[in-house]
Amino acid sequence: MSQRPDIGAPRPLPPPPDRRSLQEAALAHLARFAATERGLALVLERRIARWGRRAVEDGQDASTVTETVNGLLPLATTIAQDMVALGAVNDHGFAKSRAARLTRSGRSRRAVQAQLAAKGIDSSTSEQALDETLGQDETARDAEIAAALIFARKRRAGPFQREEVPDEDNDNHSEKKARLYGAFARAGFSRD
Repeated sequence: MSQRPDIGAPRPLPPPPDRRSLQEAALAHLARFAATERGLALVLERRIARWGRRAVEDGQDASTVTETVNGLLPLATTIAQDMVALGAVNDHGFAKSRAARLTRSGRSRRAVQAQLAAKGIDSSTSEQALDETLGQDETARDAEIAAALIFARKRRAGPFQREEVPDEDNDNHSEKKARLYGAFARAGFSRD
């Protein structure tokens, strides 16, 4: 009968990540998730940093580990650039699909731009993707109105609100209206 390994026993420290293991990690990540070039580089940098923390906890010299980690960090960016060159990472395609999804879920154009910037997509790429996805001028305005309607439906506001018993208090109505306008403003919708 074979013995089961002790679950509570600490696992041995693996060797420091090398180019091959980081490429495998990048491909495994891309197989599960859509990612930007910057997002993939961050995933790989966190993997390297996690190895460094484990190495220090395992008793290795902190200065040696720090040197190793600092030497490996540029490799994360290089591998992310290699994945872009291979076509496995496409920031423009990511921006288009994310912009369409966020707009369908009731996000404004400004909120979509902020989300794309947070994912590491530069402003020119996100602007181009938004123009292709949401259109320009009248088409963009229609997409913004559709997103605002979805947002209103989610907030049960305007034509989507529940029937309430009318009350005599106009201050309460103006307060609700001000809160609703504030919610739309925070979501990135303009007064237009």
